[in-house]
Amino acid sequence: MSVWADLVGQGRVIERLSASADAAREVVAGSGPGIGMTHAWVFTGPPGSGRSTAALAFAAALQCTDLDGLPGCGQCHACHTVLEGTHPDVTVMRPAGLNYLVDDIRGLVRSSALSPSGGRWQVVIIEDVDRLEGPDQAWRAANALLKAIEEPSPRTVWILCAPSLEDVLPTIRSRCRQVGLVTPPAAAVAEVLIRRDGIDPALAAFAARAAQSHVGRARRLARDEASRLRRAEVLQIPTQLAGVGACLIAAANLVETASEEAGAATEGRDAAESAELAMALGQGSSKGLDSTGRSQLKDLEKQQKRRSTRTQRDVLDLALLDLVSYYRDVLTVQLEAPVELANVDFEVDIRRLARQGPPERTLQQIESILACREALAGNVAPLLAVEAMTLAMRER
Repeated sequence: MSVWADLVGQGRVIERLSASADAAREVVAGSGPGIGMTHAWVFTGPPGSGRSTAALAFAAALQCTDLDGLPGCGQCHACHTVLEGTHPDVTVMRPAGLNYLVDDIRGLVRSSALSPSGGRWQVVIIEDVDRLEGPDQAWRAANALLKAIEEPSPRTVWILCAPSLEDVLPTIRSRCRQVGLVTPPAAAVAEVLIRRDGIDPALAAFAARAAQSHVGRARRLARDEASRLRRAEVLQIPTQLAGVGACLIAAANLVETASEEAGAATEGRDAAESAELAMALGQGSSKGLDSTGRSQLKDLEKQQKRRSTRTQRDVLDLALLDLVSYYRDVLTVQLEAPVELANVDFEVDIRRLARQGPPERTLQQIESILACREALAGNVAPLLAVEAMTLAMRER
């Protein structure tokens, strides 16, 4: 199966990237100029469109060793190792915390200068490139990245991923070839769930519609009953905001649930990482850990705390997106728009809320949710941000 198989609803993007990977073969073979291939790319698209999937598929196509067909056969050793995350010449960077730190980028720049061990390409994928270090330090990380893109090694390819071009600094995006992904149709997402994951067609259709064609979220909803229960709890919030006390309780429950979920997702991995590092540093020996070893363990704890914080914010953000989709459905009913509801399992509540206020009020509620997302992205304390949101959403 081709490396492009899981890239849903992106036919034009696949065609373009396949052609570029084919041109890259000319460069490797020394048989042509490789017109259509370049060293720096920026992939943009709405959440769930498949930016990371496209980046990894493109990396696999560049490393593909099957020269009989189009790049990205999905069968050769190179394709398999790229997709599994074990290829030595493909690096995928994700922010451990809320943002990248300048040291993260500098380390990545140093490793990108190495010659590819397989003789093809050194591919560096940076997910969420919009999460460079905070406003006062972003220029340092950006400058380190910009210099590497301006003066690339001969066989290095940079692939940056971000929600939109506006999320990428102008000095960086102007030096990259741009690839824009679109939100795939819900039917296409459901088809992938059925084919790839063996999901029941009815459940696949529900998950694709409820996730609003976000492939990753649709897969979680389809495969994980706990995810469906959490979604149901979140979508009950609009009917619980009868007073100030109820708003504060709903906010506290939402933040607590996100914290518990983040802890469950990271606790086991954190413990294993700490134990592995402690053993490597000699903990348990007669000499114990020296000051350097203790410092390394503290650094790991800081990284794990950053990762836990980011996971909690990401869980909260998914809940907020579910709330946006709920009020979008309310607005759809109020305007009598000929659009299918995303949350048909809550249609009764949605229609009742639609009768209780004007569309202008619904728009204000959506704006309050989006403001909460911005506040969380700006590192505002989660409980304060969510309390402000639920109070603003309260029916008056």
